[in-house]
Amino acid sequence: MNEAFERLLQRAESLMVRIESVLPQPLGPPDWSASVAFRYRKRGGHGMLEPVRHVAAMALDDLCAIDDQKEKIQRNTAHFVQGLPANNVLLTGARGTGKSSLIKACLNAYAPQGLRLIEVDKADLVDLPDMVEVVASRPEKFVVFCDDLSFEDGEPGYKALKSILDGSVAAATPNVLIYATSNRRHLLPEYMKENLSYTHTDDGEVHPGEAVEEKISLSERFGLWVSFYPFSQHEYLSVVNQWLGHYGVPAAEFDQARPKALVWALERGSRSGRVAYQFARDYVGNR
Repeated sequence: MNEAFERLLQRAESLMVRIESVLPQPLGPPDWSASVAFRYRKRGGHGMLEPVRHVAAMALDDLCAIDDQKEKIQRNTAHFVQGLPANNVLLTGARGTGKSSLIKACLNAYAPQGLRLIEVDKADLVDLPDMVEVVASRPEKFVVFCDDLSFEDGEPGYKALKSILDGSVAAATPNVLIYATSNRRHLLPEYMKENLSYTHTDDGEVHPGEAVEEKISLSERFGLWVSFYPFSQHEYLSVVNQWLGHYGVPAAEFDQARPKALVWALERGSRSGRVAYQFARDYVGNR
């Protein structure tokens, strides 16, 4: 009888272990000394912060033709690491113009002063309160970075982000900011039919309808908007020259590379910092 009871108890304990393994676990802290950047990942339903072993070696001086945008982001980030009031940031505009690179460069510039970065996918924004709770007591300053952010109507991450930015009953955590990049200024798809919801008053004022107000309500919770624009040919070539110099190409060779750089951009239908960077790598590799 005792042996049968022991076997039953062992099986029950084994079953409990298996059940516990699939139940959601509280988010634990990572090894903060392992890196200056971390990724939030989910495996088997469990969220974790994984150190980024090889952080992109991007410097602020590597980025040109976006001086105004760089100055705004750099000033906001400097205020943040100094403990001064700073804003959540939404970087929007043309693809490949340096939105994500600028955030990575700021991390490298201010990491010695205690800046850290947590990269999170849009689908995991619902877990944002858990991440904030883990870092709230840390002495470092954390930028939660969401790249290429956009939502379709009804996605759960939309309401989670909206709440954490400016809608929760809890006060904002002073050592956490949200930096997001997007090709959509209001982060949600916009439709022609929504323009019909605008109303006009007798004195000529225009008021957006509820659907438009809802779309604007998330993006306006970011305190700082920074817009990026397509490069002119002159700006594109200046970025090409900067990257060629970065890879050791002498300035005397820039004019020789110019026609090839223009053809490279024409073939891709875009003049941007990303295209210039890709051309420079190809050019240097084929020298």
